[in-house]
Amino acid sequence: MERFNEHIGAVNSCHNDARIQFESFQDQRHSVSNVLRSCGREIDIAYRTRLTAALDVTRFLLKQGLAFRGNDESTSSSNRGNFLELFEWYSQRNTEIFEVVNQNAPANNQLTSPMIQKDLAHACASEITSVIINDIGDNYFSLIVDESRDSSVKEQMGVVLRYVNKEGRVIERFLAIVHVSDTTSLCLKDAIDSLFAQHGLSLSKLRV
Repeated sequence: MERFNEHIGAVNSCHNDARIQFESFQDQRHSVSNVLRSCGREIDIAYRTRLTAALDVTRFLLKQGLAFRGNDESTSSSNRGNFLELFEWYSQRNTEIFEVVNQNAPANNQLTSPMIQKDLAHACASEITSVIINDIGDNYFSLIVDESRDSSVKEQMGVVLRYVNKEGRVIERFLAIVHVSDTTSLCLKDAIDSLFAQHGLSLSKLRV
């Protein structure tokens, strides 16, 4: 015998269906918006964990002056290069990272592609340069410039800043490698002027 309630009607009545839907709507823990927010938070946490791991690997390789890429980075390779191998080693020893990388990460959000590696390296270089410039402050500094050719036989100029820091110690810091069309004094000066403008350095603080 079908159950009936004088206030809400039969079990399959429109009134009873409306009551059930209303009660479900009031249950915010299981609402669609709450579920989406929860999924969004989980995705965001996983992304941040994956990005932090990739950044840790980048910082280590930069500090040690090691190459990132390998000759064969395919999944069947026995040595996929320093970045991918160290990233894999790191994830194998950290459960939190392992759960959000490689097969557990979206195929389009691995954060291990060559482009991502370059972006992370450039971000680290930008932060390091900012620290160097802030350390110099308004103090005087001098330049150490060396010219050489790279593997593609293009002329390049390495620039090192030398200054005395706040503790009174003489510091030498590598600033940048600048590609130049030739090594004439005019060309090198133009490159240095451009580099100074880029980093907010003043020629008036330069000392020979």
